Amino acid sequence: MSKSKRRADSVPAPEAESVELPESWKKRPWLPYLIMAIVIAAVLGSGLAVQQAVNQPRPLALANCKTSTATSPEAFIAAQPICILPNHKYQATLSTTQGQVVIELLPDSAPVTVNNFIVLALNGYYNGSQFWKSEDWVVQAGDPNGNGTGGPGYNLPEEPSSFLNWELGAVGMARIPGGPVNGSQFFIEKAAWPGAGPTATYNRFGTVTSGMDKLQVVTTTDKINSISISVT
Repeated sequence: MSKSKRRADSVPAPEAESVELPESWKKRPWLPYLIMAIVIAAVLGSGLAVQQAVNQPRPLALANCKTSTATSPEAFIAAQPICILPNHKYQATLSTTQGQVVIELLPDSAPVTVNNFIVLALNGYYNGSQFWKSEDWVVQAGDPNGNGTGGPGYNLPEEPSSFLNWELGAVGMARIPGGPVNGSQFFIEKAAWPGAGPTATYNRFGTVTSGMDKLQVVTTTDKINSISISVT
């Protein structure tokens, strides 16, 4: 004999307490509605301000760089739509707690990765991202979990570029050994890659052109405040 499901007993709702309106409100019955309208406008305005603070200013050429459908504040249902244009140069300026770092992006060798980075950056994904890894030769950021385990809910295809050297200032995408290329975590070389160098594809998509002195002193307490993108 199967057990019957336990019924959830309904709970009577408490009666609302009677409130006596001020005499001035009785003479002006429209006043409460005016106050409510002001409060709603303030709430909507603050929400818009927050959204504007999250999204970074973008060049006109990148006006269509919108994210795919979000499943949470840090994850998306699919990879980011392509919005960058051919025959253009793209530059990312990282505003960090140690100062500015400028990266020349490389769309000719890693177009999908560059596009992905630009879309996430313009839509505030990296704002507040912690440099969760800082070692003698590398710093790494872009993990919403702040510990190397997170990502945006999708991975990137491999974009090999054997003609590019892994050296001081090289920027690539992270991946766990034997796993796919992470969709948001990226790293920057502060010195030569240990040993014989990388044995897998890490989607080299950028090169630091200024600010290496700032990266050399970055620790795991430092963060990326925001990332702006310029197009020429």
